[in-house]
Amino acid sequence: MIRSRVYAVPLVAVLLALATGIALGAGPMTSTRSSADPRPATTTPAASASYPDAFAASVAAKLYANGLSRRPVAMVTLPGADAATISALTSQIKLAGGTVAGTYAVGSQMVDAEQKSLVDTLGVQLGKQLHGQIDKNTSTYPRIGQLLAVAVATPGTSVGQQNDDVAAVRQSLVAAHLLAVPAGGPPTAPLVLVVTGSEVDQAIADGLLSGLATGARGVVAVGPTAAANLAGLETDGVTSKVATVDGAETSAGRVASVLALIRSWSKQGGAYGASGSDGSVPLG
Repeated sequence: MIRSRVYAVPLVAVLLALATGIALGAGPMTSTRSSADPRPATTTPAASASYPDAFAASVAAKLYANGLSRRPVAMVTLPGADAATISALTSQIKLAGGTVAGTYAVGSQMVDAEQKSLVDTLGVQLGKQLHGQIDKNTSTYPRIGQLLAVAVATPGTSVGQQNDDVAAVRQSLVAAHLLAVPAGGPPTAPLVLVVTGSEVDQAIADGLLSGLATGARGVVAVGPTAAANLAGLETDGVTSKVATVDGAETSAGRVASVLALIRSWSKQGGAYGASGSDGSVPLG
């Protein structure tokens, strides 16, 4: 069964690439007829442009092969994250057999450079209370990323229950308007999907995501095509431990995002999507 999935993923990736090539008029099936050919075109430009997304959506379930079964995901949304993208990604996680343990909205102050003093002071105070769980020598944004990991994630293989440390960090971040936590005290999750939004200072993005990765089994950051912060994560080496996928406003990008989550269970990092240097789709 495992062997069949290994071969299925590259096959569908090739088909996705072919579909994109056809849509752009650059694929092997591009028409070579002259303008004098009386036969009408069989597709409209709009239909051709939508084909890659339609194709990705139609093969998604088979490609996932239930790869997120019994693998909970925490979803973290940054300020400006697109609501439609968040909803669509939630549906794709469920299609892959997974569950969203909780959706956490990062407050604008956490990623606002003008609020660095608040973030730093709170981070230092909480770090002292957690008795060695937070690296005392780290700087402001990696530290708050580590604290975010305590609030939403676990490095294990199953959900973690809300203990005193988790509750304390959540309450403090909520009180400072740095994080919104779902009602009911959801459990922490091994996998974390970060949906980016408005562009933030790259040093903040680097620190937040690298810190978050220290306390989770796998972290995937997704955003729109050519998102500057995702490109910056790759340039700054953060993609050695955090996978990135751009193009999340498309069906193809959302499928690639879930494949990256599946992959991150056993292998972290990589840059994928419409502009990713490691390819459009994680292949295993």
